[in-house]
Amino acid sequence: MSDRKNLLLFFDRPTEPCFMQKGDDAIFQLPDNFYPDKYKTVSNTLANRFGENAQRSIPVRNIALPDLSLPMQLPYNDQFSLFVPKHRKMAGKLIDIFMGMRDVDDLQSICSYCQMRMNPYMFNYCLSVAILHREDTKGLNIPTFAESFPDKFMDPKVFRRAREVSTVVPVGNRLPINIPQNYTAADSNPEQRVAYFREDIGLNLHHWHWHLVYPFDAADRAIVNKDRRGELFYYMHQQIIARYSTERLCNNLGRPRRYNDFRSPIEEGYFPKLDSQVASRAWPPRFAGSTIRDIDRPVDQIKSDVSQLEIWRDRFLKAIEDMAIVLPNGRTMPLDEETGIDVLGNLMESSIISRNRGYYGDLHNMGHVFISYSHDPDHRNLEQFGVMGDSATAMRDPVFYRWHSYIDDIFQLYKNKLPPYPAERLDFPGVRVTSIGIEGASGANILTTQWEQSTVELGRGLDFTPRGSVLARFTHLQHDEFNYVCTVTNSSGSDLMGTVRIFMAPVLDEGGRQLSFDDQRRLMIELDKFTEQLPAGSRTIRRRSLDSSVTIPYERTFRNQNTRPGDPGSAEAAEFDFCGCGWPHHLLIPKGTDNGYPVVLFAMVSNWNDDRVIQDLVGSCNDAASYCGIRDRKYPDRRAMGYPFDRPSQASSINDFLTPNMAIQECSIRFTNATRQRGQQG
Repeated sequence: MSDRKNLLLFFDRPTEPCFMQKGDDAIFQLPDNFYPDKYKTVSNTLANRFGENAQRSIPVRNIALPDLSLPMQLPYNDQFSLFVPKHRKMAGKLIDIFMGMRDVDDLQSICSYCQMRMNPYMFNYCLSVAILHREDTKGLNIPTFAESFPDKFMDPKVFRRAREVSTVVPVGNRLPINIPQNYTAADSNPEQRVAYFREDIGLNLHHWHWHLVYPFDAADRAIVNKDRRGELFYYMHQQIIARYSTERLCNNLGRPRRYNDFRSPIEEGYFPKLDSQVASRAWPPRFAGSTIRDIDRPVDQIKSDVSQLEIWRDRFLKAIEDMAIVLPNGRTMPLDEETGIDVLGNLMESSIISRNRGYYGDLHNMGHVFISYSHDPDHRNLEQFGVMGDSATAMRDPVFYRWHSYIDDIFQLYKNKLPPYPAERLDFPGVRVTSIGIEGASGANILTTQWEQSTVELGRGLDFTPRGSVLARFTHLQHDEFNYVCTVTNSSGSDLMGTVRIFMAPVLDEGGRQLSFDDQRRLMIELDKFTEQLPAGSRTIRRRSLDSSVTIPYERTFRNQNTRPGDPGSAEAAEFDFCGCGWPHHLLIPKGTDNGYPVVLFAMVSNWNDDRVIQDLVGSCNDAASYCGIRDRKYPDRRAMGYPFDRPSQASSINDFLTPNMAIQECSIRFTNATRQRGQQG
């Protein structure tokens, strides 16, 4: 059988045919009938031309081809969107085909045929999903999307300079190309103050990868129907809004205003300054004051009125008011405390596991679609969708956060109907948290942030240019690493196990006034969650910020797959293996301010016997489980996501909310407007 690592070569230079050199001078040796028509007459010449310089030739099995007519309907040079129902259906069919291949050789064969004919964005997505979910490809780590399609993440001027450098300068002498910071708008635009967050490459990679791990459609329901998928959709996006709100407060901006009136203009414009290398056109802007309008785009098979969004929204609100949803057979199903949020999440992000897709529709996804087509709803200008239509680019646009603020408000209506947690569901008898604090580079309870310059590899995504590494240097927010220090007393007389939950939230609102506890509760950012032994007596727990259960480190977000040691699944490669889904570690802490932005740090130790999920985690990626779950396993915490802040409380302040197994500490985040190179600390 072929080496399964050969599948990763299909991510290399995605628009170059696979009979050209891939990776370290490998080529796929195709059967004559696999060549597209435009190459068939010269297939022997091409095979000889590219084969003679290749170090490795990979024979491709000639298999009977399945029916590819549906996925072939998406033109090669169009954009691809998971939010567009037609595109979702085509991708679902291609995923089914890839999943249905008998073995790695057959999968390699069908990929060889499809790679030269199918839309590169859709091909990349479907192959990625298949590799993540097939038994015989588990352990393979797909390259980051930013390596294959860097055009979705950075200023197009970078690619002109990259082509110049790769053509003129020998590989060993190439200097990194600088990606300008704040290239989409002037400082006079207030929204530009948080562009460092919205346009962060790692942040947008996280959003893309999350939707890769949690796809919408597939014939195999298990691929979609993952444990607590709907709740995770709610929680991951709720946390994005909490984080973005805090970034805005750090920059003297108000929290994002929810986009809840579908008839009113969207005040903010957005000019993405991105070019699509595949579609060969610039991403369209959205002008300030744009309104969403009825869509009639036969090319995308979309005909939908704005009123349809309002109907779906009203049905959601009615379901929450009744605490029950309507099923396709007309009966009702109650939304209970345990599973209600999961059911609502799966209705909101419509997929094949929605309990009643026909009635509750496709509110979240179609909201993205309506906004992304606001510039050309009837296709009269032959324009494709804007950045809100693509999971890899949507978070760049300020309206993403306004839309998701409203989506989160709808979920909060349900959460607010649940009873507050009684003290016995919060307390851990016999366990007392006497203090929580931070040991940082600048002293106790002071967090420090600044800019950092890092590099990303572009060579894999530079089609039809000379081979070799081309690096781009980009600037992003970074914090100095620190330790949590938590003192816990166990007076029960016996050893116990606890789950340590650490959160952070702002203290003041836009006007400098104390936040109400209800507002502060919704702004709580989860920083870490881990299990700890609690021997009888008192002990001090130290935990590194680097070990967060929310984040993956920079090296994992931007890791060059070519440096991966050993075979997938081997002990040598074990440390390298990871899911790739996780919040970028460099954004763990909000930016803060020059004078020190006040935040409250919260720690709680809950009873592990009430939290634990019994399962085997050997060989699984579980380092960023809070936002991503664990692949092919249950979510590793029985509590509601966001516990203990996911429900309303009768407490008037955080001090009133505390039980003996909780503690808080006032801290400050101090930002220094300086830039360091990656690898420097302090």
